[in-house]
Order: sequence, then structure tokens, then C-alpha cells
Amino acid sequence: MDKTNQIEDLQCGGLKIIQNKALYTFTSDSVILANFVKIKRGEQALEIGAGCGVISILLTAKTNAAKIVAFEMQQPMAELAQKNIKLNKLEEKIEIICDKAQNYKKYFKEGEFDVVFSNPPYMKSVDGEERTTRYLSRHDDCLKIGELCDTASRALKFGGRVYFVYGADRSCELISEMIKHKLEPKTMFYTENGKGKVVLVVIEAVKGGKSGVKVLPNLVTNDKNGDYYERLQTRNFM
Repeated sequence: MDKTNQIEDLQCGGLKIIQNKALYTFTSDSVILANFVKIKRGEQALEIGAGCGVISILLTAKTNAAKIVAFEMQQPMAELAQKNIKLNKLEEKIEIICDKAQNYKKYFKEGEFDVVFSNPPYMKSVDGEERTTRYLSRHDDCLKIGELCDTASRALKFGGRVYFVYGADRSCELISEMIKHKLEPKTMFYTENGKGKVVLVVIEAVKGGKSGVKVLPNLVTNDKNGDYYERLQTRNFM
């Protein structure tokens, strides 16, 4: 195996993941979202921005999804995600499409999915930066908040659920765009590191849902030394 690749145990149902340090490696954001997403038996789900495929792979063990379709626009990451699906023998459960999620209508009808989830690139674009795989995995040049919410809303059935994790500093933008696209927030919480800094916002919304949101206590992800708490691997949200 290439020296830039490493296989890690996901500590969930014997699942493993290949990561490539030269491209982009997943963070706690992915684990938190995978623990938050709820998919009922027989439902079909769409992931916007699969990266190495870690969230979709974890959700095959944590939920009863019939099928997960995952869009990843960057070919190196899409190929890595496909390797990870093959490694875990999940070809019948997960389908990777190498394209922008905004182009999903080339492959599916509107309103085809029960659930949409995404840990998208949420940092604002930076002028003059080289558009490397790592850069595009973190910055929103190719997927603005409005595009994210519009795509999710169009792909969802009425009453379908969407799950996003995003930078906490852009919470107002995100919620505004969600409501604009008929995605009504229902449950949300923030994460903070061990030094009291709020880092992420994590939201569940319902397409066409009534107004009213339940705000959960903040999730502290790190200890005072900056190390991630092991319970992030197992915590579920009700």
C-alpha cells in the first residue's frame, strides 16, 4: 500500500477505513454527524460530499438504511471512498457518484430520498489559495450554503430529514438558508473544545416541517489537553 495511505479501525462493527494523508483525513466532525443521523429501516439516504466515505460506512452499521448514495466531486477522494466500500464489502449498500451533488438530477428524480446528510466544506473561500484536494475539502468554493440547502431540499421527500454539521461561526447563514429552502430546524446543538470555544453547529431539519426547534446541551469534544474524548465514538442523540 502507498506510504501515504493508512488503514484504521473505526471501532464500530469491525469496519475499517483507508485514509490518505496526502489528500485529506476525516476529523471528529464526521464521527459526531454519524452518531446524530437517524435513518429508519428501508429508507434511502443521500450524502453530499462523501470524502473518504467514512460517514456513509459508519451509518451502514448504525442504521437500517436500505441504500446510501454518496456524491463526491473530487475524483481522488471518490476513488478512495470506493476502495473503502470494497474493503468493507458494502458495494450493495453504498453507491459512490463522482460528481457535484448539485447535479443529482442527472441521476435521480426530485424528492427521491428520505434522508440527506452532509459534513460539507464550510470554511469561506480564500483568494489566491491553490485549489488542492485538501483545500477544496475544507473551503466552500464549489458548494456554497445556498447550494447545499437547495440541493438537499430538492432531493428530499416532503417530510424527509436533513442532517448538517457546519462551522458554528456561520450558524446564522446556515439556518437562514435552510428555512429559505423549506428545511425547518427541529433539533440542534453546538460542540465546544476543552477550552470553552464553540466550534461546530449540528442540525436536524424536516422538509416542510412546522417551526420549533429543540436545542440540546453543548457537546464537549476535547479534554483540557486537546485530546478527543473516546465517548465521541459511541454517543447517540435522542
